[in-house]
Parts: sequence; structure tokens; C-alpha cells
Amino acid sequence: MLQKINLEKILFLDIETVAQSSDFSQLNDDIKAHWERKANFIAKDDETPESLYERAGIYAEFGKIVCISVGFINIENGIKSLRLKSYYNDNEQKLLTDFFELLNNHYNNRDSLLCAHNGKEFDFPYIGRRALINGINIPEILDLAGKKPWEVAHLDTLQLWKFGDYKHYTSLSLLTSIFNIPTPKDDIDGSMVNQVYWKDKDLERIANYCQKDVVALTQLFLKFRNETIIAQENIIT
Repeated sequence: MLQKINLEKILFLDIETVAQSSDFSQLNDDIKAHWERKANFIAKDDETPESLYERAGIYAEFGKIVCISVGFINIENGIKSLRLKSYYNDNEQKLLTDFFELLNNHYNNRDSLLCAHNGKEFDFPYIGRRALINGINIPEILDLAGKKPWEVAHLDTLQLWKFGDYKHYTSLSLLTSIFNIPTPKDDIDGSMVNQVYWKDKDLERIANYCQKDVVALTQLFLKFRNETIIAQENIIT
């Protein structure tokens, strides 16, 4: 039962990813060929490998992580607060190394849990794949090798909402709307992150957007437990 989970042992997280290069033309011939095959498989109507490349960031083989935002709940005198932190960097290896330091130092025991929306199909495997590509050891909490399903310390609000319905996808945005979770209006959405990174070169803007998703994720998890959400004045960046 969700109510039995210790809230203070959960690290809520969200990642933002972009294509590895600013433009398809900058790829080497080998990667170009692989992307062309991938693009031909997912293309619709008159879409081309060049026009589709801005979406390459959703694939760990063709993208990279530029931001990981995290949040953890602290409870004092029955009052919940949420503390936020973002790891963002043009250097993905440095970003992952810093994030893994947090996991290894503070989320490396049996009680620790990671939580993300669609995390089991996107965030968690993406982080693991990019760690391998960067030659970085994967923290225990992210390493699934040899683990039984019940030993995996991952929570996924999308999977919780599915109730076993594997064909059903519901966005975090829709869930916050139907649960009446207040979310600040943002000037960007997920589809714009690649442009904000490569054209505007504004990592802080991406980090701010990513943190808002962590807040929404945390509040949604509390709703799933039938608990009151965290007051805005108790959300600390």
C-alpha cells in the first residue's frame, strides 16, 4: 500500500533530454545512417530524417540528458515541505556524476525509492543507458541486473494510475488537471526543450521547467495516497 511507504525515503525526479547535436548535418556519417533508419521507421507523411531530428532527444542512443531535477519531502511537526534541486550541465558526464553522488550517498539503502512519471519506461532506463555510454558506474538503486521485480526500488505514477492497463497512457499534465493540482503556467513545454537548449542556450530556463514537473509529480503522489498536497510556501528551491 502506498500509505505504508515512508515519504521521506522517496526521491522524486524528472529529466530533460535533447538531441546530441544542434542539427542533423553535424552528425558523423555512421550516426546519420542509423538515425535515417530510425526516422524512416517513425516518419509520417512527408517527414524527413532532418525534420525529425529535433525529436532525437527522446532516444538515449541519439540524445543526451541536460537536466535532472529532484525533490524530497521533509516532515516536521506534521507539516510537509518539499526541497528541490536541479543538476544541469552541457557536460552530461559531469551532470550524471554529480547526480550519482547524491544517490550513492543518500539513497543507497533498502528503504530508498525513486519516483518519476513514466519513469520505468523513460527516465530510469534513459539515465542508465547514458551512464554506460559515458563510462560511469550505475548506482545500486538504478542497476536492475539480477534483481527480481519486487527488489526494484522504483515507483512510477503512470504505472500506478494504469492499474494494470498496459495500453493506457496518461500525461502528468492531464493528471494534475483532473486532480485539481495547481501548477504554474510555464512559457515552454517538453516539445520546446530541444530548441531552448540548442538555439536559446538557456539551461536555467529548462531547469526551472523541470523543477515544476517534479513539484507536480510529488503532489500527484500525495493525491494517490489521499493526502493533502504541499502548500506553496513550503516548497523550497
